[in-house]
Amino acid sequence: MKKLNRIDMNLLVYLEVLLRERSVTRAAHHLGISQPAMSNGLRRLRDLLDDPLLVRTSEGMSPTGRAQELEPLVRDALRQLEKALATGGTFEPAESQRVFRIMASDYTESTLIPALLKRIREEAPGITLDIMTPSDVSFGDVEQGKVDMVINRFTSIPQSFHQKTVWSDRFCCMMSRDNPIAKAFDLRSYMGSQHIWVSKTGFGVGVGVDPSDVQRLGFVDEVLASMGEKRQIRVFTRHYQAAMLMAEIDDLVVTIPSRASRVSQTSGRLVVKAPPFDMPPLVLKMVWSPLLHHDPAHKWMRDMVSQVAATVPEPSF
Repeated sequence: MKKLNRIDMNLLVYLEVLLRERSVTRAAHHLGISQPAMSNGLRRLRDLLDDPLLVRTSEGMSPTGRAQELEPLVRDALRQLEKALATGGTFEPAESQRVFRIMASDYTESTLIPALLKRIREEAPGITLDIMTPSDVSFGDVEQGKVDMVINRFTSIPQSFHQKTVWSDRFCCMMSRDNPIAKAFDLRSYMGSQHIWVSKTGFGVGVGVDPSDVQRLGFVDEVLASMGEKRQIRVFTRHYQAAMLMAEIDDLVVTIPSRASRVSQTSGRLVVKAPPFDMPPLVLKMVWSPLLHHDPAHKWMRDMVSQVAATVPEPSF
């Protein structure tokens, strides 16, 4: 074991080629290095193994008895190592049985995940998705690689994490077709309505909402506050689909990202309107640990998320 810490992996490669070529010049040419560098490698091997390894005879350079014993062992060891590294460096989706754990907000789960799952079922039917909620996950879980990725809107992300934008989404307003303001929708009627608040960002267990704490209410209420306006919120929820069901009540309005509205537009009970004020878009991000950044399977999944996200259209209204 004492000699192991003196072994440069290149020396094993040098030894395998030297014993095969029986020539310092040919071995150097094969490895693409200079002859002096190859000679230096042979000197280090002789010192390490306490054996000349190659000796000059009338037939040229010949291996010693020790070298003949080592040749098949070194060759097999290098092949096994090469195989192990190759296994870790490739990913075959069609054959994989991997479980990917993805933290996704309710918004992400209803807009992106169904399309992602459909694509995965086509290309990698053995893969399983474990979709977790923001309350299930901590920054530590992501950092340690216990969760493959999180897809959500974030107000802050640790600097060590990798991130990529999935998409930007405009906001829209949804209300019952029977809502009195549906036919005369403007800022005045919007502010005079009763509202459904929906949001869940970041990580961890949520806490109750204080309607007077505008800064913690999120994008919509921050924008309205900058305009000197404050809406009347009657329901707080963390689930977009529930919010859209509640919006079927005649006097309620919900303001949500437009891709979420696609889930309920087919019912015909709701109408979709552009907000009567300027709203910055919601930026959905994919975030993952540096421990998983170079993992081939993880890279495949990240590419898959990006490809699928590009196929999910933003509704027109």
